[in-house]
Amino acid sequence: MEKSLSLLEKIREEFSLESKDIRTYSPLTLAFVGDCVFDLLIRTVIVERANQAPNQLHQKKSKIVKASAQAALAETLLEELSEEEQAVYKRGRNAKSGTSAKNASIADYRKATGLEALIGFWFLTGQEERMILMVKEGLAKLKISV
Repeated sequence: MEKSLSLLEKIREEFSLESKDIRTYSPLTLAFVGDCVFDLLIRTVIVERANQAPNQLHQKKSKIVKASAQAALAETLLEELSEEEQAVYKRGRNAKSGTSAKNASIADYRKATGLEALIGFWFLTGQEERMILMVKEGLAKLKISV
């Protein structure tokens, strides 16, 4: 039986992209990708659970994707992370982005950026299963239903 390609592998194949050393990416670049991947993950779960009006979908998604919720999720995951994953998170958390959140504390915004960097890392290193498992476990610990 043929193994199907992951989304990342399909993107790399179709656009003739080479794998790069993830350590060369800035933490904010990882967060740039991770922000989108996390949003897509949460949107996918919400839509698959209930076909609703876009406004209702947006409200559900926004409760989970906002900086304060991401910061709480990051805190629940910290002790479950490997040393390498903790290092990625800390680099993202400590990166100076030049922007600030409109509706979040600086601390929450930085933790959220760390989480996004970690999710970008997982995605770009092909660790989609780990990413999904960790997000699912973290949301369960926080008693956040998607």
